[in-house]
Amino acid sequence: MTATVESRVSPIVAVRNTGTLAWRTLVQIKHNPFELLDFSVQPIMFLVLFTYVFGGAISGSTGDYLTFGLPGIIVQNLLFATLNTGVGLNTDISKGVFDRLRSLPISRWSPLSGRIVADVIKQAWAVTLLLVVGTILGFRIGTGPVEVIGMYGLLLVFAFATSWMSVLVAMLVSDPEKVQIFGFVLLFPLTFASNAFAPTATMPGWLQAWVKVNPVSILADAVRGLLNGGPIATPVTQSLIWAAILLVAFAPVSVWAFRRRV
Repeated sequence: MTATVESRVSPIVAVRNTGTLAWRTLVQIKHNPFELLDFSVQPIMFLVLFTYVFGGAISGSTGDYLTFGLPGIIVQNLLFATLNTGVGLNTDISKGVFDRLRSLPISRWSPLSGRIVADVIKQAWAVTLLLVVGTILGFRIGTGPVEVIGMYGLLLVFAFATSWMSVLVAMLVSDPEKVQIFGFVLLFPLTFASNAFAPTATMPGWLQAWVKVNPVSILADAVRGLLNGGPIATPVTQSLIWAAILLVAFAPVSVWAFRRRV
């Protein structure tokens, strides 16, 4: 039955199915507002706490720290929020939602692509929210609209690529909590052992060597350049290379695991 349905689904219909299921995921927020906590309350808490607790010690003033720290906090939140893709997919599979969707005349891949598209939209919301709150706290964008749009594009491309790691874990583990555990084990050291929150020069020499090649540091530098001004060609290029590496490494394996599970 599934094969027959797939053969009748054209690429245009598959795109339409993806949009419909992405909208389904977004509409769920109305019935369960707590889904926005990870994309709204948590990033604001990180921004306020880091700015007013560590800002003076690291940069001498909260204003100077906002200029340095806000781009890093945007990147940190972006990476942690990709866990929601895996958690949501695992939850839908565990509750039998995918079994019901497979009985419909839709593309087999639309539940997966719809979830990813919806979470990318949520990522854009979180970035916007952080910029608005940062502006209220005193942050000022030092570049123009083109650079800001470029920042959104770079972040969403990187989020899309990184989300495939979360998708793979979701396909391999039995419950959503294990997706979160894996994510925290990987993302905590990756984000905190970077220059997202503190300048590389303030760290021990052995740690600086890692921080300089850490993709989180590279992406944070790219966002700083696009928001504050400064070098952007090298960090943006390297960030896109890292995104391509993640996409090539995890997307095919995730699709294979998805086909085996559903």
